[in-house]
Amino acid sequence: MCYGKCARCIGYSLVGLAVLCIVANILLYFPNGETRYASENHLSYFVWFFSGIIGGGLLMLLPAFVFIGLEQDDCCGCCGHENCGKRCAMLSSVLAALIGIAGSGYCVIVAALGLAEGPRCMDYFGQWNYTFASTKGQYLLDTSTWSQCIEPKHIVEWNVSLFSILLALGGIEFLLCLIQVINGVLGGICGYCCSRQQQYDC
Repeated sequence: MCYGKCARCIGYSLVGLAVLCIVANILLYFPNGETRYASENHLSYFVWFFSGIIGGGLLMLLPAFVFIGLEQDDCCGCCGHENCGKRCAMLSSVLAALIGIAGSGYCVIVAALGLAEGPRCMDYFGQWNYTFASTKGQYLLDTSTWSQCIEPKHIVEWNVSLFSILLALGGIEFLLCLIQVINGVLGGICGYCCSRQQQYDC
């Protein structure tokens, strides 16, 4: 079993997921493609936590590039045995994976809170508030109440869709980083590939 190839695969997957998180978070700032709601501070405060840009995005790129570079990294070897250096590299990837777990966890938590709170919107009385805050997320199951938000148009659908995407992407990132923690520990024990040849060499 090649733990280095598995780590590289996870790394490439994380890069794609990180880009999607950043895009989803940016879209939250422009309901219906308009910029005025952001400039007038009429967006949910959870949007301003940058969970997709920082947590699921930038923080995820660090472990992703570490995982991708593992196959070329041998830590200079040790005692003349290159595979022992590879074990060192695999164990160090666990630290990078923990950073990824923290970032993805932050993304998941903020997205979940954003969904539970609901969007900030103008109600029937012309007041800007969190119309669904008191429902504790129950509004998600009752789409007939979404019309209580007059402006921005379709803001509930916009927030629910994008926060749900961030929640799902963050969850996948979390699982991938958790897998890499296990993969890194096993790779540290066996080297990049647990085969008879490499076990004999080291």
